This record gives sequence, C-alpha cells and structure tokens, in this order.
Amino acid sequence: METQTLLQITVSLALGLLLGLQRQRTDASVGGIRTFPLFALLGTVCAKIAAVYGGWILGAGLLALAGVLVLAKVLKGQAGGPNGGITSEVAALLLYAVGILLASDQMAAGVLIGGVMLLLLHLKQPMHQFAAAVGERDMRAIAQFALLSLIILPVLPNRAYGPYAVWNPFSIWLMVVFIVAISLIGYVSYKLLGARAGTLLGGVVGGLVSSTATTVSFARRSAQDPALAPLAACVIMAASCISLLRVLGEVAAAAPGAVGAIAPPLAALLGVCGLVAGGLHWMSFRQSGEMPAPKNPAEFQGALVFGLLYAGVLVAVAAARDHFGAAGLYVVAGLSGLTDVDAITLSSAQLAQAGSLSPGSAWRAILLAVLANFGFKFAAVAVLGSSGLAWRLGAAFAVVLASGGLLWRFWPG
Repeated sequence: METQTLLQITVSLALGLLLGLQRQRTDASVGGIRTFPLFALLGTVCAKIAAVYGGWILGAGLLALAGVLVLAKVLKGQAGGPNGGITSEVAALLLYAVGILLASDQMAAGVLIGGVMLLLLHLKQPMHQFAAAVGERDMRAIAQFALLSLIILPVLPNRAYGPYAVWNPFSIWLMVVFIVAISLIGYVSYKLLGARAGTLLGGVVGGLVSSTATTVSFARRSAQDPALAPLAACVIMAASCISLLRVLGEVAAAAPGAVGAIAPPLAALLGVCGLVAGGLHWMSFRQSGEMPAPKNPAEFQGALVFGLLYAGVLVAVAAARDHFGAAGLYVVAGLSGLTDVDAITLSSAQLAQAGSLSPGSAWRAILLAVLANFGFKFAAVAVLGSSGLAWRLGAAFAVVLASGGLLWRFWPG
C-alpha cells in the first residue's frame, strides 16, 4: 500500500473517531463514536475510487449517505422511540465502496478498511462504555492534543535555525507531539482500566505516563502505609521497565536508520529490568492497590516546557560534543537524565540519524541518562518513601545500575 494512501486512511479514521466521541457524549441522534469514523472512511474510499472511475462517484456517495440520514430521521420520527442508530446502514454503504476499491487494484487499502469496519462493529459495547466514561477533563485533554498535533504542527517552518543549526521548529514540535501521544495512551488506558488496574498493569500505565511521577506517588503512599512497600516496589520497577521500552520506541521513531546499532544494549538492559520486575511481582502477588489518577498529559504548558527543554538539550549536546567531545556529551546526558530521559534520547537519536553522532556515542549517552534517572528515582524514594521500599528498590536498582555499567564497559561499539 502506498504511504500516502495509508496516511489518508489513518487521518480520516482519527478525525472520525474524535468527532464521533464528541457527538457520542452530547447528542448521538445522527451517529456516535462508531458511525462517524464510517462517515469519514466512506468519503475517503469514494475519493480513491473517483480517482479511477471519475468524479461522479463522489456525488453518488454523497447522495447515498444523505438518503440514509434522511431515512433514519423519518423512521425515528415514525417510531417515536429511542434512536437505534444508523451504523449498520452506513457500514453497508461503506462495504459497497470497499468492494469497488478492491476491484480497483487497491487491495491492501480495501482489506485495511474492512478490518477497521469489523473492529468498529464488534467493539460496540467497549466503545460506548469508553465514551460514557470520558469526562469534560478528558475531552479537554483530547482536544488539546488535537491542537498540538493538527493545528500547531502543520504551520511550523521545517528548516534549521539557531546555533549549530539544530533547531528545526517542525521537528522539535513533532517530537513534542510524539511524547504527548505516548503519555496520552497511558492516560486513556487509566480511563479504560479504572483505578484498580492491578500491580503490573498499573506499572505499565505509570510508565507510559511518567515513571518518575509514578515513583514519587507510590513512595509517598508507602510512607503513609509501610505495608504497601512490596506492591510499591513492584509498580515502580514495572513503570521503569516501560520507560525503557518507551526509550526504545523513541529511538525507533527518531533514528530508524540507526536503530539497529543503538537499540540492542538498551534492549539488554530492558531484559534485566524485566527479570527484576518479575521477581518483585512474585514477592508482592498477594497485594493490590489503586493507581493514582494521572494528570492531563496534553496541557499546552507542559508540552511547551518539554519543547523548550528538548530544544535546550539539542544545542547543549551539539555544543558539548563540539567543544569537549564524547566526555562533554556524557555530562549533558547524565544531567539531563536526572529529570527527563525523553529529551536526551530524542536528541541523541536524531543526531545519530543525521550522521552527526556515532551510534556508539548515542546509545552510551542514552544509557547514561537512563541510569541517572534510576539514581534520581531512588533518591526520591529514599527521601519520600518508607525504609522497606527504600531497601527493596535499592537492591533492585543496584542490579540495574551494575548491569548498565557492564554494558557500558563490555558492549562492542
């Protein structure tokens, strides 16, 4: 399938879901969270078919959709009862259009849309439950993400500025959108799973949103209730594992050409973290606890702060490498990693992708930032948490830090 076709289908589906979610929460008389994506996909499919068979397809699709809407309104008025929805009718129209698409040498696009239709039709109950669970605060988070990605990003200039020519407004904000999207996935997961997500699952959600925030939250809870120390240690370790997985995802997104050289040592450290988290989970399997409600990750202020931090790290890394070589880069990585691993990960990966930084220096900088972040989280636990949590995490993090040191020393490249 052509990249352009895939992008068109994805954007169409995303916009349909966003508008459908909003209508589901306010007035589902015409359609909701499942029907609006079908509307959007129908338009996209008709446009793709019209490119082959002529523009009359667009008019025919519009007339057919209008007919379905009018018929649904008439039947609803005659019945005088609750609206039964028009999802099936729109799905039938879309399936007809997909059939034409399949016959137009666009097999992959047709199969993809057919799979999306199947999911939308099958997941009726979960999708309606999710729409009902979304509150005003959650809709604000989703709308703010749309502002960050769909409105601000396209108007930013895509060229280099500033010292060392490392400030590309479009690329910087694209990375902001990417980080906010990851955190928003965790936020939405919390809404779907509820507060009682289970130990490991709670750690997964916490790692997607912020492993540091999860560490601070559970450290404070363990200070209030020392008996929760085994559970807190497991959740914090699981969140730290997911933060490493998040780092690997950022490397793949920012440096697809260098991911094969950067990712393996980081993946090895992730394996060690997974084993340690499994041991802590085995020690705490009898306990359960509630996940604290995460903050809205799509707040404009938070996104702007990360964007400024990322821009600062970009120029700091370039300057340190230019004046002090690898040693300067590692100092910047260690300091940056104390509070935020994302910025140094993305900047190092992008420099490696551009050829300005060797993959070996890139993964070492990222590894150092990750280990510094582990050290910062342990310091937070030592200050804010119970003694039981401190010694458990101290032992667990010691294994991770020692493994990181061995990778630094012996991993080739």
